[in-house]
Formats: sequence, structure tokens, C-alpha cells
Amino acid sequence: MRSCVESNIARVFVNGSPTLEFKPQRGLRQGDLLAPFLLLVVAKGLSGLIRIAIEKNMFKSYMVGIFKVEINLL
Repeated sequence: MRSCVESNIARVFVNGSPTLEFKPQRGLRQGDLLAPFLLLVVAKGLSGLIRIAIEKNMFKSYMVGIFKVEINLL
């Protein structure tokens, strides 16, 4: 049985299988005020990577509706 002191142990599921337990050392915690900013930074980087992949014909946009609006990132 774990004591209350060790309550910050984490596991991550990768392809449905849990990893070994680890103790988070650095980073954001739930409720941290920087979390929304970090989300925006990551989303901006992802949209840039998708744009480059489209330019190199490595990714095809999803066409939506009768006007065929291109959707790349939801």
C-alpha cells in the first residue's frame, strides 16, 4: 500500500498498454495557468507541420460540404 507522500506517481497508456510507473519531475500540473498557453504553442506547431506536409503532398485535406471546404486540423 502506498503512503500519501507518494501520491504523485503516474502511468501513461501507449497503444492501450500501461507504461512503468514514474514520478513526474518537471512540467505543468493540472490547473497550472500556463496550460492554455502551452496548448496554443503546440497547436501552432502542429498546424505548421500539417501545412508543410500538404505542400509536399504527404497529407491530403478532408473536403467537407457542397463547397468542398478543406479541413486539415480539428
